[in-house]
Amino acid sequence: VQLQASGGGLVQTGGSLRLSCTASGGTLSSYTLGWFRQAPGREREFVSAVRWSGGGTRYADSVKGRFTISRDLAKNTVFLQMNSLKPEDTAVYYCGTTRIVWSEISNHKHYYNWGQGTQVTVSS
Repeated sequence: VQLQASGGGLVQTGGSLRLSCTASGGTLSSYTLGWFRQAPGREREFVSAVRWSGGGTRYADSVKGRFTISRDLAKNTVFLQMNSLKPEDTAVYYCGTTRIVWSEISNHKHYYNWGQGTQVTVSS
């Protein structure tokens, strides 16, 4: 499975962006799809994840109530709708897949098939 992330850009504080992560070369039915972000000099940080079969979701506390993860089964795509963006959301956003147990999905070390990343910059 190959992942392609897109949708990043430059927005002002309070603005919105929608990121997309599209899979090709295989089915996602046995995977959890996760979004992570990485700012310069920092570790890759969990943002959100969705279980492809069943649609269960999880969010980092820092984005709860502002970000929404969803999936389009027909398009093999996961979306991350980001509202009320803050300067601290600035980072490169990556999507990846995992088959790890649900309790471990916030750990980036369990993910693979990473997409190339998309830059999100929020100006103050």
